[in-house]
Amino acid sequence: MGNKLSGKDLIKLGFPKNNAINIALGQINRYRKREKKESILNEAKEVLLHPEKFKMHGTWGKVAEGLVNPVQVKFNQLKNTRAPFSIFGENEIDEQAKFQLYDALKLPVAVKGALMPDAHSGYGLPIGGVLATENAVIPYGVGVDIGCRMSLSIFDLPASFLKGKDHQLESILKDHTQFGMYETHKIKADHEVFYRNEFDTIPLLKKLKDKAYKQLGTSGGGNHFVEFGIVKLEQPLSEWKLEPKEYLAVLSHSGSRGLGANIAKHYTYLATKQCPLPKNVQHLAWLDLNTHDGQEYWLAMNLAGDYAKACHDDIHRRIAKALGKRVVVTIENHHNFAWKEMVDGNECIVHRKGATPAQKGVLGIIPGSMTAPGFIVMGKGNEASLDSASHGAGRLFSRAKCKANFTQSQIKKELAAQDVKLIGGNVDEAPMAYKDIHKVMALQSELVEVLGTFTPKIVRMDR
Repeated sequence: MGNKLSGKDLIKLGFPKNNAINIALGQINRYRKREKKESILNEAKEVLLHPEKFKMHGTWGKVAEGLVNPVQVKFNQLKNTRAPFSIFGENEIDEQAKFQLYDALKLPVAVKGALMPDAHSGYGLPIGGVLATENAVIPYGVGVDIGCRMSLSIFDLPASFLKGKDHQLESILKDHTQFGMYETHKIKADHEVFYRNEFDTIPLLKKLKDKAYKQLGTSGGGNHFVEFGIVKLEQPLSEWKLEPKEYLAVLSHSGSRGLGANIAKHYTYLATKQCPLPKNVQHLAWLDLNTHDGQEYWLAMNLAGDYAKACHDDIHRRIAKALGKRVVVTIENHHNFAWKEMVDGNECIVHRKGATPAQKGVLGIIPGSMTAPGFIVMGKGNEASLDSASHGAGRLFSRAKCKANFTQSQIKKELAAQDVKLIGGNVDEAPMAYKDIHKVMALQSELVEVLGTFTPKIVRMDR
């Protein structure tokens, strides 16, 4: 008997001649190929005798599912009618984004949807799209950058602290933030997130743990940033113990780095295999939450969200330490994620792809651009928007159009006019690429209440 496990070995044990064998071989070759054949066969015997015990096992979970309750793969057609929906700021949104939402609303699992005033087209769900589904999660409804989020730290320092300290603050951003695909901090930090069970029990995550550890506290590229600016509090909450005036603050925007991207890629592939859809909507393939893969994605997605938060916490910790000051208030929120929430009396999976949670009393931060203010908000809990608001101003020009229409000198002129210093940044993220944040905020006054603003002053982005 050779040392490589084959389908014949599993059939000899008593495995049925069906897809469970293919799944088992796929999982073993991917995650267990260095182990002895004998020990794997002993485990396989146990799976065959007691499959229900292995339902959530990393390697054997899918095999156990195949033995007890195989996933039924059937081609899904879209329904002819759309689930109910609301659009906020309809005149500001491109037609393609609307049509993407309309397609998503025809999914057999769709319950309700909404489009935020910063919406524009994306993959699968549009950016600024919110979709509630019944017991199903759409990996592309969450997006590639799982747990992409905002985090604002307010210091009990007056805005005047910025005066004459440009070089010092620029140095802090250069020394204590890392941007780009490969840059990491020289001195690594540990975090409790790395001790989570999922990193041991989900084979994909086990492989990604080292990279996640190295990338902790880094920001990646694209529209991610870390910036010093001025917070103007108009209606501070009493628990903040801050007067209504202007303070120094740090705002960051980034997500779960390579960890989230790999999770998205892996489970999107599985979703497309289990849930074939017409070509124009294949990005909306979903995972049933009663399946092994659905459960596993849910755990992996939540871990990626917690990791994204850990990255922001590390960034803010480094900056506060370099400043030698203490953060007095932190306001933060995800805007690429899925949550279990009640929608019209039923528990649903609410996907927010580029949308801010805005349940009644929930705090969030909605950025503008590098030359426009962001807004500290409190949700009003509007059911029509599925308790959501925009995640920013939204793009007017795609990245390709930015390259065709704008120059570095135009950007420099705009930055100088607004007295903003930029470290890094490229034409893709030109301030002119974005919609007017004031107009966007006016279009969602029934979704959020504004408590204050954040005006960027020293901005750090990828080059």
